[in-house]
Amino acid sequence: MSLAVLKSRALAGMEAPEVNVEVHLANGLPAFAIVGLPETEVKEAKDRVRAAIQNGGFDFPAQRITVNLAPADLPKESGRFDLPIALGILAASRQIPASRLPQYEFAGELSLSGDLRPVRGALAMAFAMQRSGASPAFILPQANADEAALAGKVHIYPAVTLLQVCAHFASGEAASALSRHTPRLPQVVSDYPDFAEVKGQQSAKRALEVAAAGSHSVLLLGPPGAGKTMLAVRLAGLLPRMTDDEALEAAAVQSLSGRFSIDQWKRRPFRAPHHTASGVALVGGGSQPRPGEISLAHCGILFLDELAEFDRRVLEVLRQPLESSRVTISRAARQADFPARFQLVAAMNPCPCGYMGHESGRCHCTLDSIFRYQNRISGPLLDRIDMQIQVNAVTPEALSAEADGELSATIAARVELAYQRQLARQQKSNQLLSTGEIDHHCRLDRTGARRLQHAMVHFNWSARAYHRVLKVARTIADLEGLATINAAHVGEAVQYRRALLER
Repeated sequence: MSLAVLKSRALAGMEAPEVNVEVHLANGLPAFAIVGLPETEVKEAKDRVRAAIQNGGFDFPAQRITVNLAPADLPKESGRFDLPIALGILAASRQIPASRLPQYEFAGELSLSGDLRPVRGALAMAFAMQRSGASPAFILPQANADEAALAGKVHIYPAVTLLQVCAHFASGEAASALSRHTPRLPQVVSDYPDFAEVKGQQSAKRALEVAAAGSHSVLLLGPPGAGKTMLAVRLAGLLPRMTDDEALEAAAVQSLSGRFSIDQWKRRPFRAPHHTASGVALVGGGSQPRPGEISLAHCGILFLDELAEFDRRVLEVLRQPLESSRVTISRAARQADFPARFQLVAAMNPCPCGYMGHESGRCHCTLDSIFRYQNRISGPLLDRIDMQIQVNAVTPEALSAEADGELSATIAARVELAYQRQLARQQKSNQLLSTGEIDHHCRLDRTGARRLQHAMVHFNWSARAYHRVLKVARTIADLEGLATINAAHVGEAVQYRRALLER
């Protein structure tokens, strides 16, 4: 037999299209060619595969070897094709049986010694196998087994070395060298920093409770050292528990970046890029598009500290994902879609020196410089942030006193109850309500309607701001277990949009 055909998977955004790995041996001068639009790391597979086959005790054919990765117009990247290429050469040269190869799909990078190294995107590949109804068995490196097994219906067979995979096919069904993997799901443990450690800041804590209950975006504004970052990193401990679908979506995105660990299962992502990050780092990109920070924060929190220090053009890339919860990266030859349903939490100083409004009177910034500093955040982006929270400096008396705040677990229980009310009513969080759903689910009493209309006229709000205030008021009512939004709920929601200077 001089031809062997095996199945593998490429990656194209969140998709993992099937790839046929065709290996042909022909007479002639020894040569090794890989065709089918391979990237550099795929072309380098020739040296890895040669060494792995020889170090595994097999003969490397002294023939003309042609490997075709079909379809030819689909770009192929990474070392995941090493394993199927090596097995194809061994099957085509009759060193291993080829009869059972069509029953499996393969992915794995080979070391020179023949050990299998993990690859990124294992979960996405397993999901694609499940959806396509193709071969239900998947052979891949041991390090990717827990991740791929989350797909559910796919039979995962982890392997440590190329030799072990070859033994699996040489031994026959009765004495298989590989055993089916049973997924290992760790116990979900909440080890986030606790809100009880934060002294004072009761109004900020209340606002973050509202933000957590409705998945609302937040801007924390206050002087240096007031506790903005301290509050932000503790917000993740208040968020509702992840559903299985949310956990799988978040895990699939993490898998594409090669950073997923089974110990992160059902833990809300918390991403905090530095203010020097580029727009591509936030959105994602590359010749082979990969997810950026906003997609890696899917179903979790994207924390942007020192918001005004980010390049304004970088911040503008957040505007579309905040509305659509998706990112589409377009290149000349291909397009990739990534989910981006994240909760934006940002922190910034109120002025260039940071001490505007501080009781010490240390701020000497002019009104013009304060406007210029705050205007680094564009109006359209600010309009998409639901809540602006003033975080004032903590007094020496409060700092020296014992911490008397509520435990995160206590606040999280109220948040979870409010979130369950939202799921029962509309099957989603309040932040995700469409315009039509807002009209149906965010009903105001007469006094509340008048107060909201007055605020819209007084502050000259856009229709988007009107709807976002209404959704925040709906969340406040959910925390109190009320079906109708009243004037008190509207009044509190209005206060959460007035931290920055009026524009």
